[in-house]
Amino acid sequence: MKLAAIDIGTNSIHMIIVEAIAQQNFQVIEREKEMVKLGVGVFANGNLSDLAFNNGLDVIERYVQLAEHMGVDEVITAATSAIREAQNGEAFLNQVVRRTGLAPRIISGKEEARLILLAVRNSIALEDQTALVFDIGGGSTEAVIGNRHAILFSESLQLGVLRLLDMFENQGPIGHEGRHVLEAHIQFVAREAISRIQEIGFTKVIGTSGSIRTLGEAAHRNAGGEPWQSVNAETVQLETIQILTNELVGSKADDRSKFDEISEKRADAIHLGGILLVQLLNMVGAKEITLCDASLREGMILDYLEQHPQRAISFPAQTNLRDRKAAQLIQKYESDWQSNAHVAKLALQLFDQTRTLHHYTEFERDLLKFSALLHDIGKFISFRKHHKNSRDIINRTIPRGFNDRETSLIANLTRYHCKTAPTKKQKHFRKQSKPDRQIIRILSGLLRIAVCLDKAKSQRVASISCQISGDAITITVDGRGPLDLEIDAAQGKVQVLADALKREVSMHRLLPVPTACTEAPAMGKKEASNP
Repeated sequence: MKLAAIDIGTNSIHMIIVEAIAQQNFQVIEREKEMVKLGVGVFANGNLSDLAFNNGLDVIERYVQLAEHMGVDEVITAATSAIREAQNGEAFLNQVVRRTGLAPRIISGKEEARLILLAVRNSIALEDQTALVFDIGGGSTEAVIGNRHAILFSESLQLGVLRLLDMFENQGPIGHEGRHVLEAHIQFVAREAISRIQEIGFTKVIGTSGSIRTLGEAAHRNAGGEPWQSVNAETVQLETIQILTNELVGSKADDRSKFDEISEKRADAIHLGGILLVQLLNMVGAKEITLCDASLREGMILDYLEQHPQRAISFPAQTNLRDRKAAQLIQKYESDWQSNAHVAKLALQLFDQTRTLHHYTEFERDLLKFSALLHDIGKFISFRKHHKNSRDIINRTIPRGFNDRETSLIANLTRYHCKTAPTKKQKHFRKQSKPDRQIIRILSGLLRIAVCLDKAKSQRVASISCQISGDAITITVDGRGPLDLEIDAAQGKVQVLADALKREVSMHRLLPVPTACTEAPAMGKKEASNP
């Protein structure tokens, strides 16, 4: 059986074509990579550029044609940070659907980390070791701790080479002061994850992704080493990476490409990747890093071949029949339990804090919970109409434990979690009873906000509080890291709830009380292990 995996990354779009040999064994028969740099400018202005948009579509279409020419039986696709965060990311995926028939899955940072660990475990002999894996991408850095049997920790940090590049307006040397600013920023963003990593512990650091492999190879050659036939399982000392990084930081972009193993397409941001890698290794106290030549796309293949057994470990043990059936549907239709459970948690917080307005009971609360868990299962069929596909799957499946009315209401709530607001112009909504139409209006309004508050699928929003006064509802959001993406997305979707409850709805972030714990660390000071 031939499989292809297309990884639509922030920096590069990759494809591997493999011949499956056994459940955990495959042979790569073709590799393709194009540095489209979808993420250039995304983290500064919020959109894929026209050039990157069109180039990305052309590359994916060419990959699909090659896969078909080679007789591939199944093409697996996944999109990461740039598509998650770009305002026109959905438009890009819709065009992918139109031009190729593929429906790429937008995966969360934690799901990306899980797939990366699958690939690493299939490429590096961990034996009885516990590995800390770093994958530096264009928009994010995945950090995951695991062994041969389990994932112990995973986090997606908003630190990537193109995201960092957007902090600077040119590609020239960033200077001494600029470097200190960048290092302080990295320490600030990564400190919570690093503290948790140090608490869990590890015995080996492994690096994957093009940026880390390039830095590792270039550092090795810069230190006088001979070219490697394969970078896999090769170890590079932190000291040699620091020396290379210092030289890259002091060079212009044109000169960086003159270093062995650094291509012209990586020259614009590779020095920033070096600063990031050095900081992460210093923060965790590592003196060396082992390189791995497998990454997300290999993990996608392994996940497919194993029929997603690792996904089951992310599901909590379900004793309730309804919960079990929801979990089975999420697994069957390859949705993300962790992300959807987080959306459900946020939706229920909104429900509980607006009870004085809607006066609903546990019956309606359960409807909201299960519609949040199942809202995006329709992406398995098609991204473009996933809200309608989710409705149709639920109506067709009729999960055990739900009666017809409950099934119909949950199906309608998934239908109206995005896109068009519920109105009597739509036949599926019109045929509901008047009380049930009001349930759909209010609960879909709550669900829309909750879905937007996890737009980047990073679970950064921790809690919500609602203040009700007069004719207004003020929703205050608290969490970690920058939340502008989530809050802006939610503010754009409040109108359904506002109309249903006849109140103005506004979104705000909880402003932190300034303390020594919330300020960026002073330049040049070592980050404390327990901030």
